[in-house]
Amino acid sequence: MIIDFNSLREITVPAMNNGKSKISSKMFMDNSGKIISCRIHVGASTGTHRHETSDDISFVISGNGKAICDGEEEELTEGVCHICRKGSSHSIINTGNEELVLLTVVSEK
Repeated sequence: MIIDFNSLREITVPAMNNGKSKISSKMFMDNSGKIISCRIHVGASTGTHRHETSDDISFVISGNGKAICDGEEEELTEGVCHICRKGSSHSIINTGNEELVLLTVVSEK
């Protein structure tokens, strides 16, 4: 199976989960989960949210930021993977001077 993100429509979400500013993303979704190409704009963040039914795995393609998962802060840099396990809460914050670009897999359990 191939997912062509070039053919998917990008959406921009203001204040995702009550976060700051806006996030742009392209998403593939089916019954087993989601695959999301995401750009967290400079100064933006996702609001804190809980993953009740899934693991959320985010690989940093470029940029800098931080994740706060269950109250613990983790630095995000190119090549780093952040995992928010089922039942945990997290937010992701762009702390850099360029977009924080992530590839996120949400795996339903």
